[in-house]
Amino acid sequence: MKPYREIETISEVKTLLAKGGTISRCAFQDINFKELEVTGNGCRFEHCLFMGCRFTKEMKAQIDGTNLVFSHIDVPFNAFRNTLYTAETLYEGYELGNPDSYKDCFDNKVYEHYLRMGKTATDVKETLARTLHDRAISDSVHELLSQYDERRIIGIMGGHGLLRTDKTYRKIVYISKQLTELGYLMVSGGGPGAMEATHLGAWMAGRTEDDVEQALKILSIAPSYKDREWLDTAMRVINSFRSEGVKECRSVDNSLASNLSSLISHPSSQYASLGIPTWLYGHEPATPFATHIAKYFENAIREDSILTIAKGGIIYSPGSAGTMQEIFQDAVQNHYLSFGYASPMIFLGTDYWTKEMPVYPLLQQLMQNGRYKNLILSIGDEIEEIVELVPHPYSPPSEGPGEVSSLIQFKE
Repeated sequence: MKPYREIETISEVKTLLAKGGTISRCAFQDINFKELEVTGNGCRFEHCLFMGCRFTKEMKAQIDGTNLVFSHIDVPFNAFRNTLYTAETLYEGYELGNPDSYKDCFDNKVYEHYLRMGKTATDVKETLARTLHDRAISDSVHELLSQYDERRIIGIMGGHGLLRTDKTYRKIVYISKQLTELGYLMVSGGGPGAMEATHLGAWMAGRTEDDVEQALKILSIAPSYKDREWLDTAMRVINSFRSEGVKECRSVDNSLASNLSSLISHPSSQYASLGIPTWLYGHEPATPFATHIAKYFENAIREDSILTIAKGGIIYSPGSAGTMQEIFQDAVQNHYLSFGYASPMIFLGTDYWTKEMPVYPLLQQLMQNGRYKNLILSIGDEIEEIVELVPHPYSPPSEGPGEVSSLIQFKE
């Protein structure tokens, strides 16, 4: 059976309508047909999906019973969203210099609604809306990742409580910066701590070491995500290093509607990163340094997504229970070659992973006695050492995401 063609922009709709005739097996997501000067153009729709679309009376008359129409759901988030989030959309309503304005942001409004309805909501409308939202986010993630060679997607895991002043935070920033400059897409859980360091490094790609140190100095004013100025200092870094006359990062989300749109512009079109946070941990704000943000309601989907998409390998920085869970989940995927091959598991911090939290020797032992197979394990302490442990492409990208995959080749 012919798969559905996804239609997510007005320009795509106009192209379809211009052809005329019968339009079949198209999935229209979050399209406002009222924006069209001519709706329908005499076209007939058969076996199409309309998800969260808005229609004129003329348009409604052209949709017969062979089509499925999913109306908008009355919740403070778009269940049929057709793009990933960005810092602009999550923090719409935030005022630089006024940390208290976070309470008026879209992100916080959704989190408060999430708590009111219950983390494990039983209301049918609410659970349906969350499920549809997360499906839409996953769809947008797949669209983004389709632009990349899967083996140049690297994840970094680690503690959310890691302070911005910690030496490990600084190491992660430089590791991520260097890998981004080499052509990798960096992925993390999109929150504070080690996750934020990952995206700060990607954000600062192409910048000098002095620039990075200046950014770290600004962030040191609010070392913990619990500090009142945590988000505001991040916005100040972004404001300090916005690039005049340089192309913005190619973003999946084009719907910028806040006063942050002129503030948050990435220094170069070739550098991007993907953060995958969750409203389950909504008290930990999403880092604005991620150029693409896939925020979920269901944490299980989010956790699995990070481990699944980082096929180029995962770097594990010091963490506690959550990081331990991710390590063994990753080990299981590699053991069973769930995706056809094993991905490197790289540990940052020899003393931590061999003494304080001795996971590394345990995995080695499990490999030696045959309990686990196909694990590609390595460990190190220095920035350059960790970067070298990642399988490298032959050449860095020269274009934005979407044009670089043909330039990236990996040694088998």
